[in-house]
Parts: sequence; structure tokens; C-alpha cells
Amino acid sequence: MPTRSVPVGEIRRLGDHALLIGVPDPVAARRLTRALGAARLEAVAEVVGGLATVMVAFDPRAGDVDDQRPVLTTLMEQVSGQPDAEDGGAILLEIPCTFDGPDLEEVASLVRSTPEAVVEMMTVAPLTVAVVGFSPGFAYLAGLPAALRRVPRRSRPRPSVPAGSVALAGGHAAVYPSASPGGWQLVGHTDEPLFTPWVAPYARLAPGDRVRFVRSAAVVENGDGRSTAADGPVDGTAGAPPGARPVFAVDEPGLRSVLQDGGRMGVAALGVPAATPADPDSFRLANELVGNPIDACTLEITARGPRLRCLSPTFVAVVGGSPDLFVEGQPFAAGQVVPVTAGQQLVVGPVRGGFRCYVAMAGGFVGRSLLGSCSSDQLAGLGPGPIMRGAQLWGAATAPPLGDHLRPGASRRLEGGEPVALRVVPGPHHERFAPGAFAALAFMRFTVEEASNRVGLRLRRDPRTPPVLAARGSTGELDSQGMVTGAVQVPPDGQPVILMTDHATLGGYPVVAVVAAVDHGVLGQCAPGTTVVLVPCGYGEAAEALREHRRALNEAVVGRYPLAVE
Repeated sequence: MPTRSVPVGEIRRLGDHALLIGVPDPVAARRLTRALGAARLEAVAEVVGGLATVMVAFDPRAGDVDDQRPVLTTLMEQVSGQPDAEDGGAILLEIPCTFDGPDLEEVASLVRSTPEAVVEMMTVAPLTVAVVGFSPGFAYLAGLPAALRRVPRRSRPRPSVPAGSVALAGGHAAVYPSASPGGWQLVGHTDEPLFTPWVAPYARLAPGDRVRFVRSAAVVENGDGRSTAADGPVDGTAGAPPGARPVFAVDEPGLRSVLQDGGRMGVAALGVPAATPADPDSFRLANELVGNPIDACTLEITARGPRLRCLSPTFVAVVGGSPDLFVEGQPFAAGQVVPVTAGQQLVVGPVRGGFRCYVAMAGGFVGRSLLGSCSSDQLAGLGPGPIMRGAQLWGAATAPPLGDHLRPGASRRLEGGEPVALRVVPGPHHERFAPGAFAALAFMRFTVEEASNRVGLRLRRDPRTPPVLAARGSTGELDSQGMVTGAVQVPPDGQPVILMTDHATLGGYPVVAVVAAVDHGVLGQCAPGTTVVLVPCGYGEAAEALREHRRALNEAVVGRYPLAVE
């Protein structure tokens, strides 16, 4: 069974811009979450209720998050004695399930029973939705028989769990509404849709609702035999968005080229990832060069970019790494504004000195919005996904003035073969690790594994260095709680995972450290095979480094296009 991560009433830091509050149970978490919503605090960006915590993330421009502790303490005191408000609709939803999961035999062994007995326990009585999160529409179902409540998470999360998987872990059952990484034990599957991103209220289940699994001899298949959260009328690259003009045709799509804007804000409580740019610094600078708002839609390129044929004149800028860039066969440098006319071909080749770059177009790319954004995320498959050969890319009208180029060194480049240093601040679960574990990170080297992506960087520890171990007697498993980008989770196998921008909104592995916001841009440039060093620092040091970094970004764009040379 998971253990409590934060004592009741205690408030702990979770990275630069978030706090984690300990509460007695899911009911108390829902009560405090509602109070925070009613308070409408301007500085609050996201509120995510967990099983025994409430995570509050603040706008990075709001200053020191520790200044927010008094108002949170007051709200906790106000709601602690209040009667419970009604939760959800208390509906009873029957979910037909085929019990054929790859972990069914192992679960039966863990509870010293048989697979058939496990199925009987899963279907004997209704369960109750304790909390919704992790991925879009993912509901934690409470009320399992005692034997199944003892089933732990896997020692190492799977890189991908199929949509519709029925799973057990940490005292709860759940259905994965969409394909995503996950560490739960898989006992079956269903095609019952639980999340529809184009129809409010989006998540089919709400806290307090009741659910009952029933046996299904045959489940209607959907393509590959699994339903997906993103099935439906959502395509950001097909058709003509209102008020847009066709600017590029895709001759070759590249390895993974996706529309990416400022992301989805205010929906983490539904389990929806933020889907912000993996490298927010390069994204911002590319937009500023072509005169766009800093959160305008760009094309995020991973490893190797596309060949785009221009349909109407525009200006572009490419920032991030050191990609090979050509217009109609003529090379040009990253970090400068370049005109492209109708008929010319823009080529973004391999990305060197990093892993990602951003193509910004004057006026911004235009895609169909889903939950307030046209971004694509890899956790739940929301958004249009990678561009395809033959598609058209649309843009808004140019809004001058344009910048001209970036100051030398404004875009950070990763030197090949050199370890990448990521500054980290202490995580909220210090008691779950051996004494000195946070400081010991400075003496460890990790390699980014191939199975890494925008959801998380999976790290493999250099075997010559000591492991990051959970404290003696720990199961390595916590009550599921809100997570932030940069959190360094440590599963029971001791191999860390750094959460990226498409991360699950809830997580149940202890966090030893959090990558400081100042290095989130560098984090987004770490390719598989990269050697990573985690550099411990204090919150004050991280805050000062971020202020200095922001000053440099504010001064990075030079001149107005075209820059006159005297």
C-alpha cells in the first residue's frame, strides 16, 4: 500500500513555482480544491487534488511561492470543519471488461490466489471515484477488496500502456482512457470511452461517482482493439481554420514535427497535460524574432525537420540547437529572420547541438484549438499530432515589426560528448530517501534512455556510481499527488525519470529533486544517449539564476528586420 507523502497540514515546496499541501484524505483534498477555486487567487495557475495532497502551482511571474503559504493556511483552516459538499453525480457506470491483462497472473500470485478469483474480486461490488488525474479522464477507483488493495505498482513503469487497459495499483483500480506510460498492473481491457476532449465536461467520471466492472465476452474493437481519448473531429492541419491562409505545403514531414503553442492551462485537474514547448526558451525567442506574441503557435522539430514548400510569402525564424537550414538550397543560420517566397522550399535538416528546434512564422501558425490550445501532447494524444506529407500549414496575418537576429550565445547549444548539467532543487519527499541522497546527486552520472520523449526522460545510472535508493523500509510508492515539469521521480528500481511537459498530472513515485526552471530549456534539448549530471542547488540560488536568465532573454533579440548595415 502507498504511504502518506506529506503530513496533514504541512506545506512543502515542489520545485520553483509549486507547493504541495498534506490533507487527510481525498474528500479533504476535494474540499480544499473547491475552496481554492472559489477564492480565485490571481497567482494560482493550477490546482490538482490528490489522494492525500493538494498541489498548487503558481504563475512563475508571481514571485516567491513561499509568500503564498499564509493564504493557503487560512483556507485550510476555513474548510477543515466544514461539512462535506456533494461530490460528482454519484452515477453508477457499468464498464464491460475482458480480463486478459499481461499482469493478471502476477497479480494473482501477489495476492496468493488465482486469476479467476482476482476477476471475482474486481467485479463483486461497485467502486467509487476518489480522484481524477494522471492522464485525461483517469479515475482512481476506491473500494477494492483488501487483498487487491495490497497490489503495488510495477518496479519500473512501462513506456506505453494501451488505451482501455484496466489496472490495479496502490489500493485502487483504474482504466487508462488513452495510451500513456504507466506503472500499474494490467489485468484487463475495455473499450468504454471515459474522456472526450471535444465535448464538455470532457471527463466522463467525476469524484464521488460509482463504477462497477462487469465481465465482457467480446468487446467491440476500435482499429487496434483499443479506444483512444483523441478519437474524434480534431485535426489541426486539415481544412482551413477560420481567418487563416495557407502558407506551407508539407513535402516531407521530418521525424516528429508538431504544432506547439503556449499549451493548455487550467485543465490539469482533469488529467490534461500542459503540452507546452519542450524548450520554452527557444520557443519564445523564435516567436519574438518574427514579431509574434511569445506564446504563438510554432512548429516544434525533433531530431530532424521537414521540407516545406512555401505557398504564400512569409518570414520565418528557427531557434534551438544548430539545425542545418536551407531556403531553395541556400544555407542560412539559425537565430535570424529569413524571408521565404511562394514556390521556395524551406528545409530543416538534422538538429545538432541539441534535440529540438522551433520554426516560427510571422503571424504564427494556426491550428484548430482543443481545450484552449492547438498543441500536441504525447501522453494522451490530444491535438493534431505530427504533420503529414501532403498536409497544408496555415498561418495568421503578419503583425510587424519583426526582429532581426539573436545576440551571440542567446540560444544555448549542447556540445557533443559533454555532460549536460541540470540544476536541481530539493524534492518534497526527503524522508523517503537515504540521508544525503539529494546532495549525493552531484556525484552521479546518468544516460538518457531511448524510451524518453516529451512525457519524461528515463535515466539510466552509471553503474560505477552509487544508486539513488529509497529509505530503508520504504515500498518506493506514495499516495498519488500532483506533479510538475522537472520532477525527478525515483521508482523502486532506483533509475530516475525526469518529468517533461507532457507528464501525467498525478504521480505516485517519490521525488528526490526538481529541475530548476532556469534549466527547463536545456532539459528539452536532451536527446537519447545524452549524459546528464544533476547539480544540487538551493531555492534562493535557483531564483537568482532564473532572474538573470530572464534578463538575458529580454535582451536577446537585436534590431528590426531588415537591419541596416552602415
